[in-house]
Amino acid sequence: MSRLKETYYNEIVDAMTKKFGYKNVMEVPKLDKIVINMGVGEAKDNAKVLDAAVSDLETIAGQKVVLTRAKNSVANFKIREGMPIGCKVTLRGEKMYEFLDRLVNLALPRVRDFRGVNPNAFDGRGNYALGIKEQLIFPEIEYDKVDKVRGMDVIFVTTAKTDEEARELLTLFNMPFQK
Repeated sequence: MSRLKETYYNEIVDAMTKKFGYKNVMEVPKLDKIVINMGVGEAKDNAKVLDAAVSDLETIAGQKVVLTRAKNSVANFKIREGMPIGCKVTLRGEKMYEFLDRLVNLALPRVRDFRGVNPNAFDGRGNYALGIKEQLIFPEIEYDKVDKVRGMDVIFVTTAKTDEEARELLTLFNMPFQK
């Protein structure tokens, strides 16, 4: 069991129960999964760009990536249905906690002029979306081997019913929200 998971089951459950007054331990919200998505619009012209994005995302996540394909054709963007236009990975269990630890303690502090993440990016159902502008903030990405700086979306899916519960859960995981 990872250090973060052990911390979660002891300290976080106690803190959440005190704050929200849960009667049962199973009511306490928990982190369900983390989805990392990287949209690569240039992939329609050059397939090698998508390969580079896939390798970067696999290095960051530590597991295999799934290609995302266009759902329908858009003539203005020169995209046909079924074309690969991005990649995503879903992290659960041990890898999810390990990624969260690396994101909060290593990657986010490396962002230039970092003042914290947006505390209002919750969706109303207890999920949090975080946009990252460049993949270079992760220490496992080598600066010299990057062909182009790409951003990604990181979505934290929780079992929380409200945004307030999810915000408290992520705060207890040391997520650096802006004050």
